[in-house]
Amino acid sequence: MDAAALLDAPVDELCAEARRLRAEGHGSRVTYSPKVFIPLTKLCRDVCHYCTFARPPRRGERAYMSIGEVVAVARAGAARGCREALFTLGDKPELRYRVAREELAALGCATTLEYLGRAADAVLDETGLLPHLNPGVMTVDDIRALRPVSASMGLMVETTSERLSARGGPHFGSPDKLPTARLQTLRAAGEARVPFTTGTLIGIGETRAERLDALLAIRELGDQYGHVQEVIVQNFRAKPETRMAGADEPPLEELLWTIAAARIVLGARAHVQAPPNLSYDEFPRLLDAGIDDWGGVSPVTIDHVNPEAPWPDLERLRAATESRGLQLAQRLPVYPEWIDDAWIDAQVMPTVLRASDASGLAREDGWSPGEVEGVPFVPRAALPVDSRDELGEDELVRLFAARGPERDRIFAAADALRRDVCGDEVSYVVTRNIQYTNVCYFRCGFCAFSKGKLAANLRGAPYLVPHAEIVRRVREAWARGATEVCLQGGIHPAFTGEYYESVVRAIKSEVPELHVHAFSALEIWQGAATLGLPLEVYLARLRDAGLGSLPGTAAEILDDEVRRVICPDKVTTAQWLAVHETAHAVGLRSNVTMMFGHVESPRHWVRHLLRAREQQQASGGFTEFVPLPFVHMEAPMWLQGRARSGPTWSETLLVHAVARLALHPWITNIQASWVKIGPEGVAAALRAGVNDLGGTLMNESISRSAGARHGQEMPPERMEELILENGRLPRQRTTLYGDASDERRARAFGAPPLGEPLNPPVREAGLKAPPRLVRPGLAGAVSVG
Repeated sequence: MDAAALLDAPVDELCAEARRLRAEGHGSRVTYSPKVFIPLTKLCRDVCHYCTFARPPRRGERAYMSIGEVVAVARAGAARGCREALFTLGDKPELRYRVAREELAALGCATTLEYLGRAADAVLDETGLLPHLNPGVMTVDDIRALRPVSASMGLMVETTSERLSARGGPHFGSPDKLPTARLQTLRAAGEARVPFTTGTLIGIGETRAERLDALLAIRELGDQYGHVQEVIVQNFRAKPETRMAGADEPPLEELLWTIAAARIVLGARAHVQAPPNLSYDEFPRLLDAGIDDWGGVSPVTIDHVNPEAPWPDLERLRAATESRGLQLAQRLPVYPEWIDDAWIDAQVMPTVLRASDASGLAREDGWSPGEVEGVPFVPRAALPVDSRDELGEDELVRLFAARGPERDRIFAAADALRRDVCGDEVSYVVTRNIQYTNVCYFRCGFCAFSKGKLAANLRGAPYLVPHAEIVRRVREAWARGATEVCLQGGIHPAFTGEYYESVVRAIKSEVPELHVHAFSALEIWQGAATLGLPLEVYLARLRDAGLGSLPGTAAEILDDEVRRVICPDKVTTAQWLAVHETAHAVGLRSNVTMMFGHVESPRHWVRHLLRAREQQQASGGFTEFVPLPFVHMEAPMWLQGRARSGPTWSETLLVHAVARLALHPWITNIQASWVKIGPEGVAAALRAGVNDLGGTLMNESISRSAGARHGQEMPPERMEELILENGRLPRQRTTLYGDASDERRARAFGAPPLGEPLNPPVREAGLKAPPRLVRPGLAGAVSVG
């Protein structure tokens, strides 16, 4: 639709098209940013005729907020769940007022922008809020100087009409409101690679054609640099004691026309915002014109630019959004599309990542895997979504975007499908975990367990469990009713395929009835490579030695885009799948895991699920799907500021629920990890498609090393109590989902305490690494020097 057509089109028709475009670009999501408003200074060299924010100096008042005052406001916001510190201030007051120059000099600053950088840095460092800076007209050097202390910046273009700056116009006497100066700042932000917010102000004397001209100018610069993250359409409100106190305000229909026109001009993917507080009780109607964002809303501070217009509280905002069949979601000051090293400074990115969820929006809650705090919510009764047909990639991505009532419908669908397929039984296995060494020459960024010369994390003593101690632990597990031993560990540089085979033979020679569930795809690949054997030959050799099945670990995310970041020298996606396909071909079963909540996105989860489904359709050997929420607290890449703080609670439940829907009918067992999400989390997950709780474990080191605090063992008594408390029927199973024998069950209950495990220092083993190490992943072989 061209400009002429827009000018003459009825508002209802424009709004309908705008809503269609919003749905195309953003689905049902509408965002807002929980913020605090920090008016660093209200002095300004400009004299806009409608403004009450800027004012001349007053005797006895400071020209600038102190750093302490700024941080106090930010801390109050952080305590109330805010994510954004919005710095709005007058433009270059030191060029007009001596008091500003003198106060800046006393602070050791030459300009307001320099002091702004200091204040933003304090907020970022001391509170974790993300600064969004609106300091007025800037040069590209100004913007680059502020980039290391802000997540985003903004400047309203307002208008491209030069006549509004002429005598008698609202911008007369305001050099920073000249359209050329403001458009040059917008261009400078693009050159500086800063996510930028801009927009138009309507009702100050401009025509509709001039509004469209401003929108087209914004679009042109946004297309050129890719930096315009949102466009605000703001309506003028007349304020007492201003030169425009008696001016007519634009009617709501005019605001709706402009919003709809902005959506049509800027396109489906653009973020279009209108402030809800400036439309008072009519604010829900702004949704009808195609906005997808409400802007910043503060539970702490007023709108200092429009103090007469309080923001609607969150529940009113949510009710208005849901009344249009839309979902409300918190965001950060920087939109998801711009959370990238190309746009966010390295000093700011750690704070952005720790505040964000997998979609790049703000974390909904303070929950993290491994912590002992209670879960934020449990699934509620709801009408299930229709999941009868096999779901494709885009459909599954949409499910992961669900919030509010739609999310409850997904949980309900997963729970109903679980009931149809698995009934009310919840299974578990009595097992013992044995991590035989924590020495590893691979460099996975998420691993807090491994130690060694090439490991990222060197805390703790490197150890290697000798065969005799492995066998002792296996005998002890058998005496305590175990049907399975699970073995995994680091990849010691001296290990070859013969080591893994020798461990299996040692176990089976002592306790032949025990199922050996052992060795990730990485260990299998590395073992075969060190012996120069094809996977099929090596896996058959392990099978003949007594290996019963493979765990699905080392899968992480089955997408090499993610693996290049978190584990570049580990097995690739294709290699992981090849190991499991080959295992299935030689008669071994396995499971499939997914570690999520670090650097990946929901689309990566979907690709992982689809690859697992396709593999199961081809080879049929997966027994269960096991989501493993990333435990971040001690993970190297989180400590280095390169990962999120694990998944949110909503994401954790959705992964379990969507996995049930996506993998049906090919993988019918969905497991929850009590080590990661705790008993309360397990109780909730049982209402979201889960039918298995995994193993009792007896010993667990990997999650604990990363910071998990849910313990090392959940004995059968507690496991069954937990299941019964949630209205389900416990079933003690074997690794391959048969029933545990009566004899095993009898031994498992009331088992004696474990003896103290022996983890001798690795140097006592006297192992020697070869001159070159096998790296099956994306990095190839390397020398050990």
